[in-house]
Amino acid sequence: MKGELVHPAELYYLIEHQVWARLHGDGTATVGITGLGIRLAGEIYMARPKGVGVAVAQGRSVAVVELAKSIVSVKSPVSGTVVAVNEALADRPQLVHRDPHGEGWLARLRLSDFDADRAALLHGDAVAPAMAHYAWLHRED
Repeated sequence: MKGELVHPAELYYLIEHQVWARLHGDGTATVGITGLGIRLAGEIYMARPKGVGVAVAQGRSVAVVELAKSIVSVKSPVSGTVVAVNEALADRPQLVHRDPHGEGWLARLRLSDFDADRAALLHGDAVAPAMAHYAWLHRED
């Protein structure tokens, strides 16, 4: 089940933590885990984002996911305050697997300083080669 991984061009990626951000025109961004990140992690049995009103820094925990043998902190690609969480994940954590860049999103944040965050993020043509290198480093093809 090694299908081709998709990296939507409109997203900003924090490669080292395998997370993404989709910017919205209202100063918010939706965040989630990349398809590669999910493939490397394995089956996710529970996904619990931080609560609304919680401030999150880039590279710090925005959610916790439970895997078969561990509980892992999901790092945020951007800094901001949680304004919404994906309530559907409480009953259907498999959405993260089925649609990681769509219905499997984790949280929406009001951005605090995207200009500062941008330096650590990849976007556009730089994403595919960086993801391929990350997959190679982690022996995933």
